Amino acid sequence: MPQITINGVPHAVDADPDTPLLWVLRDHLTMTGTKYGCGIGQCGACTVHLDGQPVRACQTRLGDVGAGQQVATIEGVSGRVAEAVQTAWRKLDVVQCGYCQSGQIMSAIGLLSSNARPTDADIDGAMDGNICRCGTYQRIRAAIHEAARSLA
Repeated sequence: MPQITINGVPHAVDADPDTPLLWVLRDHLTMTGTKYGCGIGQCGACTVHLDGQPVRACQTRLGDVGAGQQVATIEGVSGRVAEAVQTAWRKLDVVQCGYCQSGQIMSAIGLLSSNARPTDADIDGAMDGNICRCGTYQRIRAAIHEAARSLA
C-alpha cells in the first residue's frame, strides 16, 4: 500500500499508483480544499505543493510522489509567506465565488516563496493557468503585491 506524506502527516493509501493525487486527496483522505476543475491541468483549481513547488494534483499520479516527498494542500499551508498571502487575500477581498481560490493561493505562495519581489510579469507567469471564472485577476495580482510588501 503506497505511503504518502500530506501536510506533514504520513498516510497509507489503498489506491492504484496511477490514481491522480487529486482523487487520493479528495476521495481517499476526504481533504476537499483541493478542487476539481478541468482534470487536464489547465485551470489550476487543483494546485498543491510537492516539495514546495506548485503542481497540478489532477495530473500528478500517486506513483509520481516519491518516498520522502512532501505534499502540502490548502488545508496545511503555514508559515510567514502563507500567512502574508492569506492576509492580503482577506484585506483586498479577492474572493468572489471562491472555487478557484485554493489553487490561486497555492500558486501565489509558490511564487512568493521563490521570488519575494515579483513584477507584474513574474506574477502573470506564475499564475498563468490558474483560471478564475469570476475574473478577479486584478485583485489577485494586487494581493500578491500586498503580500510581497508585507514580507519585505
